[in-house]
Amino acid sequence: MKIGLGGGCHWCTEAVFKAVNGVHNVRQGYISAKKSPDQFFEGIILEYNPELVKLEDLILIHLKTHQSMKDHSMRHKYRSAVYVFHKMDLEKNSKALKIISNSIGAKIVTKVLELASFEESRPEIRNYYQTDPQRPFCTKYIKPKLDLLFKEFKGLLEEQC
Repeated sequence: MKIGLGGGCHWCTEAVFKAVNGVHNVRQGYISAKKSPDQFFEGIILEYNPELVKLEDLILIHLKTHQSMKDHSMRHKYRSAVYVFHKMDLEKNSKALKIISNSIGAKIVTKVLELASFEESRPEIRNYYQTDPQRPFCTKYIKPKLDLLFKEFKGLLEEQC
């Protein structure tokens, strides 16, 4: 199965989902929706095995590892969204998002959108966290997200985390 996610910096989102068991082939880059195909936002495309990790768990991780509950000044660059590849998946993902939103008791700004296109980041910035986790950006922004992931979702993580 494939899904696109956007919300914060694609380096952060990439690092978070590379740590989740059942997720593979995480690609970071710039993503657009069919509603606004000329407008690109940072995001990732990931493939996952639904026998190892549920869609609802992926969405919950996504909501908890970026600012999904408020608009902010960087929304022009970081759209909070779940991107689907097929129109028929819009309803299924919207339902999952609504159930999760209700369960956490907070209004979220995240939208479910049909993917228009994806442009992968240039090779030298891919796997940003994995190539040097001691970079100042990594220690300031990515490491706290991974710490939260380990604290709240330990059962869903790859063993090396």
